[in-house]
Amino acid sequence: MHHAITLEALRVLDAIDRKGSFSAAAEALFKVPSALSYTVQKLESDLGITLFDRSKQKAQLTAAGRLLLEQGRQLLQAANAIEEAVQQLESGWETQLRIAVDTVLPLAPLLKQINAFNQLDKRVAITIREEVLGGTWDALIAERCDLALGASGDLPKGIFEYHLMGEVEFVFAVAREHPLCLHKGPVDAAAIRAFPTIVMADSSLTSPGRESGLLESKQIIRVPNVAAKIQAQIFGIGVGFLPKHLISDEVKRGDLIVLECSVPRPNIPLYMAWRKNNSGRALQWFIKNISNHTWLAS
Repeated sequence: MHHAITLEALRVLDAIDRKGSFSAAAEALFKVPSALSYTVQKLESDLGITLFDRSKQKAQLTAAGRLLLEQGRQLLQAANAIEEAVQQLESGWETQLRIAVDTVLPLAPLLKQINAFNQLDKRVAITIREEVLGGTWDALIAERCDLALGASGDLPKGIFEYHLMGEVEFVFAVAREHPLCLHKGPVDAAAIRAFPTIVMADSSLTSPGRESGLLESKQIIRVPNVAAKIQAQIFGIGVGFLPKHLISDEVKRGDLIVLECSVPRPNIPLYMAWRKNNSGRALQWFIKNISNHTWLAS
């Protein structure tokens, strides 16, 4: 199907409008003025409209010409974006990067890295998704993400690369007026059983879910992420272990009270992981820069 409106014709209209005359536009496009006149006349003929008011000394678009150019500039921008994306991909820079972040990691360090990445001026669409527990590995295995941050538990074998980001230290914390604050000595399993415990629900979609730090108690309350768990424990709804590096402000304010606990809760190593066959330059940039950052400082 033949279309009268071409990208070349739109570029000509755009140049004439910006430069104010056919001759100036021709110079900017490295063409002769007669070539531009022919392009405009042919477009007017094919569309059956007048694009320029020729009674004016300066090239001035008619209402129809203005509408065509305003809509056409969107096409020019889209075409330029496609060309840049193809050239970028050919040079090794992928057009999108999907990052899955476990809820126990603070988001601010990643946002700072993204801000630094943006200074490279690459057209890479970045998507951040929050995952919980096994959901971080699940997102990588199921190819819902290109880079997993804060993955924990058993490491899948074979097709992934890993980098240890650090270890999460957990503390047993309760609301400032919680009855356990009156408990004599270290809180033990028997004391904990009298109260609800707050746990995070695994976000895995395809892999078997798991629960972290599950304590035997009178009631289990599942929440979607660590922020909800912290809030629930501040409200005194339940008790449980919390990542030490995420609650320093709450502890300083006295919203949460850290209690000595005899129930063991070992540190959990967190990993950054990606597929071995993914050599995208944006991915490699983030791997390098994230590897140099301390993520779990309290």
